[in-house]
Amino acid sequence: MIGVNVRWAAASGPQALSNVEAAGEGHSSESALGLAEIVGGNLRRLRGRRGLSLERLARLSGVSRAMLGQVELGRSVPSINVVWKITQALRVSISSLLEEKARVARQVLRVEQAKRLVSSDGSFVSRALFASEISNGNTEFYEISLAPQSRERMDAYALGTQANLVVHSGCLELLLEADAYCLGPGDAIVFDADVSHSYENQSNLRCHLYLVLSRRTTFSPV
Repeated sequence: MIGVNVRWAAASGPQALSNVEAAGEGHSSESALGLAEIVGGNLRRLRGRRGLSLERLARLSGVSRAMLGQVELGRSVPSINVVWKITQALRVSISSLLEEKARVARQVLRVEQAKRLVSSDGSFVSRALFASEISNGNTEFYEISLAPQSRERMDAYALGTQANLVVHSGCLELLLEADAYCLGPGDAIVFDADVSHSYENQSNLRCHLYLVLSRRTTFSPV
């Protein structure tokens, strides 16, 4: 997801682990089996989105391939320690592994219900225009607004991420390494976003743009 000085760790940590432990107390064997299936399905989905083989995830997380395989098949409910290691490696919240989500074929994204990322000074606003529940995990679509006389630096995205950006209104200067591109209304640019880059609005009007991020997966069979 697009980053604006937001840290993933805000949704994890000791308190989150305590909540998981409390939720697991007193589970019957039937509910434990249901939890195992939920965790297994979520792990398969999240691993697939990131193009990771079991071997690769095992190296990143420190959890054995055999254990990961058992978890994905719903044959084992992972311990809190294993859940923590897996979510750290995947860079997702613990709830992403534990929540049961119904599959939906369509979703209306009402503007009044939109979730926005806003920089600390309010100069940069980003709104997701895609539904994570029905996304393939490799494409993200954002509406971005940049205040006059402001600049926002973006960290490099994952290797293989490509950006397609189009300016809707206002003027934008896109800084890519040593190059600068001035874009006006209707102008678009496609670039590799796995390097740090910056958005700058030197005008006196707010700039509005749309950004699509797509990732080339390198998923290898296991």
